[in-house]
Amino acid sequence: MRTLGLIVHTAALLAGMAGTAQASTISRAPAGTLADGTVIETITLTNKAGLTARVLTYGATLQAVIAPDRNGRMADVVLGYDDLKSFVDYPNFFGVTVGRYANRIAGGTFTLDGKRYQLPLNDKTNSLHGGGKGFDKVAWRVVSITPGAVAKLVLAYTSPDGESGYPGKLDVTTTYTLDESGSLGITFDAKTTKPTVVNMTNHGIFDLGGEGSPTGAMGHLLTIPARAITPVDAKLIPTGELRPVEGTAFDFRAPRVIGRSLRDGRDQQLRYGQGYDHNFALDKGVTATPGLAARLMDPASGRVLEVLTTEPGLQFYTGNFLDGTFVGKSGHLYRMGDGIALEPQKFPDAPNQPTFVSARVDPGKPYHHQMIYRFSVQR
Repeated sequence: MRTLGLIVHTAALLAGMAGTAQASTISRAPAGTLADGTVIETITLTNKAGLTARVLTYGATLQAVIAPDRNGRMADVVLGYDDLKSFVDYPNFFGVTVGRYANRIAGGTFTLDGKRYQLPLNDKTNSLHGGGKGFDKVAWRVVSITPGAVAKLVLAYTSPDGESGYPGKLDVTTTYTLDESGSLGITFDAKTTKPTVVNMTNHGIFDLGGEGSPTGAMGHLLTIPARAITPVDAKLIPTGELRPVEGTAFDFRAPRVIGRSLRDGRDQQLRYGQGYDHNFALDKGVTATPGLAARLMDPASGRVLEVLTTEPGLQFYTGNFLDGTFVGKSGHLYRMGDGIALEPQKFPDAPNQPTFVSARVDPGKPYHHQMIYRFSVQR
């Protein structure tokens, strides 16, 4: 891990440039209309140093994060689309809020209190990220918008009992906050009317060199404080084992270049995932306040992203299914390795894995997950 003396947070880096800037702001503007007439908005949070997060009410989606490099040059570091229509017509989970259940559930089925529930199969034989109609494909309503030292946006969605096969009416909020130190917080809360399972996260795909950069994210240095992963079978479902990372391509306990072992065909896990698409069992486990889950650094730009979470797992994904058919922002064709996702969450298939941390949520016992994307620069 680099020494703290090398880290310069965004606000400090640009203090001189932003001397006359206003305090953190938050604004809203129309982004387009869905086929049923629902108006979608863009909400923009900006701190006084210029760090900007743009959120769509469709999918509670983190559409853009504009951040400075070590020389103060700004770039959008999140892959995605420029327009609402592309998010609707070509869904690929870019920056979306994922739910009800992030990641895979084997066979799209689980049993709760003796009753079996069947979910849509949208990942061959599995249910992925909530099934065919997850939280990424619905319009969220704006509950509140608050400017100030910490700009705050609260979005809400009500998932009916039985939606996509899940039991219980679920009242959900996703809260975005942006402070002056460069921390973009995302908090997920949910209350249910029946016992159910919930696992929510953000699916931002990052290239700290700026989305669409020629080299993508493969030269980034990644650190994940995890001694073990949950290895998967050929269908990308965890076997139930916790496998040590030591001596493998999955050892990110010290900074490691992402592309170093990405195409090592000798590793069965990399063959199964067609790259990295695996859950890391974080050493910290479940915590009351967000703890470090990953640190990503781009040597070329100096941009740093730290991911913090209260959850026990982190899914690391290298965009393996981006194959050049997705035309993203500014007409960029996205391919494998052009960006990576670092998704804090419960473990995949936890409803079917009794040794994993439970994803069960009951009436009167709400779900809560707090995560942070913390941006800074390294000289």
